[in-house]
Parts: sequence; structure tokens; C-alpha cells
Amino acid sequence: MGIEEEELELFRQFLHKKGLSENTITSYLGAVRQLHLLYPDPSPENLASYRQYLISSYQPATINARIYGINKYLQFLALQEGSRPARIPAFQMPVVKRQQVSFLNNVISNEDYEKLKNALRKEGKWFWYFVVHFLGSTGARVSELVQIKAEHLHLGYMDLYSKGGKVRRIYFPDSLCQEALAWLAEQDIHSGFLFLTKTGRPITPRGINSQLKVLARRFSIDPDTVYAHSFRHLYAKNFLKKYNDISLLADLLGHESIETTKIYLQQSSQEQKALLDRIVTW
Repeated sequence: MGIEEEELELFRQFLHKKGLSENTITSYLGAVRQLHLLYPDPSPENLASYRQYLISSYQPATINARIYGINKYLQFLALQEGSRPARIPAFQMPVVKRQQVSFLNNVISNEDYEKLKNALRKEGKWFWYFVVHFLGSTGARVSELVQIKAEHLHLGYMDLYSKGGKVRRIYFPDSLCQEALAWLAEQDIHSGFLFLTKTGRPITPRGINSQLKVLARRFSIDPDTVYAHSFRHLYAKNFLKKYNDISLLADLLGHESIETTKIYLQQSSQEQKALLDRIVTW
């Protein structure tokens, strides 16, 4: 027995009004479906049992993503007037704590970033060259990348508005804009989305991440370091090396809390080892 589609649709609308991204909404809806398949009645006891099921079955990041989704669902239920009050617990599931590591691995190096761009340029794979270049030079999330239009390149930035009215402005370096505009001009494209499939539809974030793995293997780059968010990490680390203003970086990345941005202050374990090899001479 699962949840009714009508209730799921109402929950979807609730999440949209909260300004959540489509990827997050899809994730939260999946968590609610799973909860109802396992425990149709969301009582505090069943919620606790579901949490234990998650802990025994998934990694912490997945566990917490599903817990966040269920907690939003409980908020939604509490706001529904006359919606089965006996089933609405005054309860929020606690997330699981993850041990913080002091290093940040699996981020593409500047050397491999340049190697990838050069290889794509050499083979004339301009579409993927600009996918990689925009990710690495703007700090954009992949969900934001697919919204870039030719019109934005003339402005030098793109504004994205959340349902709550907040603005996220992504800046494009002038040299990147000029290079991308020249590429578009060769194709006689002057407006619309930059990154389209052969059928003319915007490419999906999943499609981008899948192809990035293929390209990494093709050009002998560790595929574990080649994924869309890896370039966002690279942008942040390079920014802090050249201009050590973490507050500005938080604004550029669209972080609500500077604590989220502090992860980019961390070095990889290889960088830490190389540093210690230079320092510890006694």
C-alpha cells in the first residue's frame, strides 16, 4: 500500500512554494513513497523504525536526504486542515551525524582540468569543452549550468530567482563569454539555451555527469574526480588561493551559511602529505 497520488501532488506543490529545486523535490517525493510502502501509518514509532531501516541500508548522505524529505512531509501534513490529525505527529526525525574529515579528496586537479579542456579543444568537442569550462570558471551547479542562455553571455551574468524571491547571480568571466559567443556565432546561434541535446531540448544534469565519466576515461583522467560538482569545488579552491575572501565566495556560490563554504578551505590528503613532507625535516 502506497501513498495516494493526489496527496503526493499536493506535497509537490508545497515543496515548490518553498522554493526547492526540482532535483530536491524528486528526492523528497521518493522518500515519502518509500516511507508509505514500508510503514503506511507515519506514527512516531514507525518513523523511528523507518530511520533505523535507512541507517542499516544507506550511506549517511542518502539517509539524511531522505530524513529531510520526510521532515518536510511532516510539516506539510501538519498544515493540512483536518488532514487525519491522529496521524500527524509533533515529531521531526533527527538526522544522522557524520564524522567530519579534515581533507577533501576526489576533486579534479588544475592539471587534469586543463588536460581535459585541451583534449576537448584539440578534438573539436566544443560542446563539452564549454560544459567543462563554464563549470570550472563560474562555480555554477549543474542544475544552473543548463539554464545559461546566449543572452546571458552579453550581460556577463545570469540571475536565478527562487520561489522565495531570493536572487542567485552567477558571473561569467569576460574571456569565457567572448570565446563562447564566437562558438555560438559559428553555429549562427544568437539566443536560447547553450547546452541542448541533438533533439533541441536542454541537456539534463544526469546526462552531463554520465558523459563526463566517459570523457574522463577517454582522456586517461581519474573518473572519480570528474563530475559536475567537482568543478565547483575546483572553482572555490582556486578562488580562495587567489583572493582569500570566504564571505564573498559564499555569496558567489549561493551558500546561505559561511559554514557550508568552509569545506573549500580543506586540502586533499595528498596536498596535506606533500605539505608535511616539506615542513617536517626534523
